[in-house]
Amino acid sequence: MRALDLVIIAVFLVGMPLLGILIGGRQKSGNDYFVGEGKISWWVACLSVVSAETSTLTVLSVPTVAYLATPESGGMTYLSLAIGYICGRVVVAFVLLPRYVAGNLVTAYAFLGKRFGGGLQGTASVTFLITRLLADGLRLFATAIPIRVVLAAYGLDVGYWTIVAALGLAMVVYSFFGGVRAVVWVDAIQMLWYVLGGLAVIWALSSSLPDGWFGAAVDAGKFEILDFGSNPLTGQYAMVTAVIGGAVLSMASHGSDQLIVQRLQSTNNLRASQKAIIASGFVVFLQFALFLFIGVLLWAFYQGADPVEGLGLNNNDELFANYIVNELPSGLSGFVIAGILAAALSSSLGALASSTVTDVYERIIGRELSDQDRLKQGRMWTVIWAGLLIVFAGLFASFASSSDPIVVQGLSITGYTYGALLGAFLLGLLIKKARQVDAIIAFVATVVVMGFVILGVKFDPETGSLLGIDFSGTSDTSVALAFPWYTLLGVLITLAVGGLLSLRHATPDPRSAELERKPAEHEQETA
Repeated sequence: MRALDLVIIAVFLVGMPLLGILIGGRQKSGNDYFVGEGKISWWVACLSVVSAETSTLTVLSVPTVAYLATPESGGMTYLSLAIGYICGRVVVAFVLLPRYVAGNLVTAYAFLGKRFGGGLQGTASVTFLITRLLADGLRLFATAIPIRVVLAAYGLDVGYWTIVAALGLAMVVYSFFGGVRAVVWVDAIQMLWYVLGGLAVIWALSSSLPDGWFGAAVDAGKFEILDFGSNPLTGQYAMVTAVIGGAVLSMASHGSDQLIVQRLQSTNNLRASQKAIIASGFVVFLQFALFLFIGVLLWAFYQGADPVEGLGLNNNDELFANYIVNELPSGLSGFVIAGILAAALSSSLGALASSTVTDVYERIIGRELSDQDRLKQGRMWTVIWAGLLIVFAGLFASFASSSDPIVVQGLSITGYTYGALLGAFLLGLLIKKARQVDAIIAFVATVVVMGFVILGVKFDPETGSLLGIDFSGTSDTSVALAFPWYTLLGVLITLAVGGLLSLRHATPDPRSAELERKPAEHEQETA
């Protein structure tokens, strides 16, 4: 019935990995495989960063955020996060990136190894690996949602496990053969694809909306951007919460998450990486606006019907996919679905493999690998991590929530560890007396405390007052702390614990003085 859509999707799933292999070329060394030997232009790295961070969660779930927004919360308040993202990236560009480029580091956590020692480097890397496994498992599951809707339209009941396995296979092919150069270029191409898909949806929706929809949307608060009314402690997109929390979250995700840092390092040029990261903030803002606007148009099209009870969907995040499959004409539907797949196939496998080999495996064996051995290990771990992502994506499909937008679930996962990761970097930069033991204790304490806060500490949603501790998760009258605060709270805990422990030492850590000389020497060499 809609064979053209299936042909487009199939061509995309086969063509993109092949294109990645062609672009990546033959990998000659581990350095080439992990950082691309500095051959990537800044604008390509910029698009790759945007593709890596927004993914399917943005394409599918951000429209749901605007669709479900109430007059009190506002439909476009999610954009406040993007304002904070821009601010955070500026800090990363001028504070952390010079350290990575000057040190010629393969991973972000190698900086912690030079500042504190291999123990903290390994601890931070393992934390990143676990966090990325959970977040990208959720992301891979999100990609399977529209695929299952498409197949159901043809009367095929294909389970999520089968779908995520097929997607994982497509993702691992070009990551395995093409390395980071293939990943970055494919990311850039795929980002342009799904943005074009979003614009095509707006064009299709604009011709089928009821009269007076714009006025109704304005009255319903769908175009409100700044939220000054919600409680800052519990309102996820309250102005202060979103901007400050978004800035610190962006500092963590773009300064201490190897998924993003690897793409920035592929330029091997400080100025190029700075332009890439700052420009990506503005691109993300426009992208958020695009998909939030789609959510408003869907609200007008479906007249605000509840996605689960009113439209009969399995969960709220099937809303956009349902429209694509059932309302768009054949051909255009396939193109947009391929765009959603493009958002998902932004591979984190290279970042996972590079961190595993450089930060964990080499620490365990006690020596640095040769370039050829590092290349072999990198490819082996690329395959292993692909298998683990498939397993976790299938588990998320089995226990998926039907209420919270999946993008919020994804951002909440990072709350457990991002504060500790960013806090460790800032501890090394700001507190010269801090040693490795101080940093490791602070790091572990932060992860434990954040788990306690996220899972157990509950607030009154109206007043923001503390209600107490509840780990049951069954209360309908209390909410957790708004997720944008998670990273900032984690940073403060790390700095407080690490700073107090550093008072035991009378003199600065010699590693700190040595590390400070590196950026200065690099700047002189560049000049």
